[in-house]
Amino acid sequence: MYYDDEVIGYLQDNKILALQFDRVLTGTGEMVADSIDTLEAGLTRALYYTSCFTEEYQDVCKQQRSEDLRFGLSIYYLIRHGNVTIEMLKIYFNNILKYKTNEQLEYIKQQLMAVNIHISANSLTTQGFAAGVALSVAIGMNMSLEINTMVRRRAAYVATGIGLYGIVQKAAESAHRLQYQHPDFYAALYDQELEMMYFMIEPLFVRAEAFKQSTSDEDITNIISRMIR
Repeated sequence: MYYDDEVIGYLQDNKILALQFDRVLTGTGEMVADSIDTLEAGLTRALYYTSCFTEEYQDVCKQQRSEDLRFGLSIYYLIRHGNVTIEMLKIYFNNILKYKTNEQLEYIKQQLMAVNIHISANSLTTQGFAAGVALSVAIGMNMSLEINTMVRRRAAYVATGIGLYGIVQKAAESAHRLQYQHPDFYAALYDQELEMMYFMIEPLFVRAEAFKQSTSDEDITNIISRMIR
């Protein structure tokens, strides 16, 4: 989809990553606050790197180097494949739907239709339904508009090393939260070298309270509905 092309083009033009998936950052004041927050995160990460000069903090240094490597791998995945946001959503829905029968999938589909949410799936299998839900969520989020707006901000802070550090720090913190909240989803993303891209969609999962719900048919219906709306 073209919003990934926008991001990839921005990466190639500027040699940096400026990806923050936040629906509410539209006002000037909020953009300034976000810039300051990212710079603070960058400074924090830069200070962490000073621990590399001391013997007792080698574990911290090793952890950050690993995060930097994983971040680079996720960027490579984005450039090579694109569609990372939809791919992460597909992985999530595959994970929570994997034990559902066709009858349960049909029930979830009918419950969504009752609230005017229509899922287009090529087949009523776990993978087919997960792909359809992921696409519907993406459309409901107006992702093309959101990311198109985001990449055009070109805020000055991301052009600095500290700004880039800040983005990596936020990505790492987001990945750590996911590892604690939903280890299975984290592991699935990690296998695809995408866990450091989770920060792009974390606000969506927080808003939908995705990790506070069970995997019952009703709760999955509610999660999908919240994500789309």
